[in-house]
Amino acid sequence: MIKLSEIPTTPPEDLDRDEIEKKTEKLQERLGDLQKLLYAEQEHAVLVIFQGMDASGKDGAVKHTFKDCHPHGISVHSFKKPTEEELSHDFLWRVHQRVPAKGMIQVFNRSHYEDILIQRVHGWIDDERAYRRMTAINAFEELLEFDSNTHIFKFYLHLSYEQQREELQERIDEPEKHWKHNPNDWKEREHWDTYRKYYEYAINESHIPWTIVPVDKRWYRNYIVVKTLVEKLESLNMQYPPLPI
Repeated sequence: MIKLSEIPTTPPEDLDRDEIEKKTEKLQERLGDLQKLLYAEQEHAVLVIFQGMDASGKDGAVKHTFKDCHPHGISVHSFKKPTEEELSHDFLWRVHQRVPAKGMIQVFNRSHYEDILIQRVHGWIDDERAYRRMTAINAFEELLEFDSNTHIFKFYLHLSYEQQREELQERIDEPEKHWKHNPNDWKEREHWDTYRKYYEYAINESHIPWTIVPVDKRWYRNYIVVKTLVEKLESLNMQYPPLPI
């Protein structure tokens, strides 16, 4: 069982930041090469999910991870409050429409897990509904893996309570970050322990495992995310298609 309180939100003390950032740059370039292979081969699809507390750096993770990828082969979607039409369907209806085709990388900046997180924190669904949704999520993700050869990466961006306060305060203090400020983020912060409880539920009940990424130091976040993606994509042994005969 994963207990988030037992996992550091900072990198190991013996790591050298300059060295890690150099490794990250090489990995970012390598991911760009692998994306080209993925797009050309058209045999695999990739779904990348970023979840985390407010100010855990989801936008930054997307930006830095895929900086050397071609935009033609990647799409990013953030799931907001469901529309009236979306609410008239099952909770996965809007998600299924966004899954990647073969050759594509689809990034979810927040995802279907919001439907067993914020809804549970605020009591909009009960434990029984959350359990059934978790069962549906596992079946949905396994369907994607089995039926369309979709490789799913799930990253929980592990932020400390103290660092979240600093990040939220910067959105007030620094003019270039004013656009990020949302007073509601401070209200949601009051539910920190409850969010952590339900994140642990989602992480521990998932059939496809999560990568817990310490994010108090953003340079370490970037390294862990891109390293995880590169190692998996390299293991696929993708090849450029030959000329048609």
